[in-house]
Amino acid sequence: MTPQSPRRSQSAQRGFTLIELLIVVAIISIIAAVAVPNLLRSRQTGNEVSAATSLLAISKAQVMYSVSCGGGGYAASLPTLGVPSPGTTEAYLSADLTMSPTPFKAGYNFTMGPGAGASAGANDCNGTVTQSNYYATAVPQTFGTSGSRSFAINASGTVWMNNTAAAPTEPFGAPATTYR
Repeated sequence: MTPQSPRRSQSAQRGFTLIELLIVVAIISIIAAVAVPNLLRSRQTGNEVSAATSLLAISKAQVMYSVSCGGGGYAASLPTLGVPSPGTTEAYLSADLTMSPTPFKAGYNFTMGPGAGASAGANDCNGTVTQSNYYATAVPQTFGTSGSRSFAINASGTVWMNNTAAAPTEPFGAPATTYR
């Protein structure tokens, strides 16, 4: 028996060369360069859909509020839609949109106030003043990153949008781009 040498032959060594590792890193970088913008665009689109859907939820909550508690009037602020009617435990709108007068959700800032031609109405079943019209908006927190469109809705239930960092104005007498 011949003793084996402590050295291994070149053909027995396993591993990757520096060139092979650099090629793999280059391929991963190219894939990432293609995938990341698509991922960001998908996230932005998801935020925009969430904003438009949230405005529709506000519209439906306003209708329920008007019929059951508002005496035909609409809530003047989003937190009002988070207060249940006396004798019930369910709010008209979820807490994520009623926690403050200007909540933040899915990359968008929401606001609600009187709509065009709104006037003060009677007090609702909780003693809060109502109004005859409302106007809710959803504006991207970081325009171009969290969203590239702004949205708005009023008592008509139509969602308007524009491609700016400012909410669309109520389009009475002007052509409007509708979302749904």
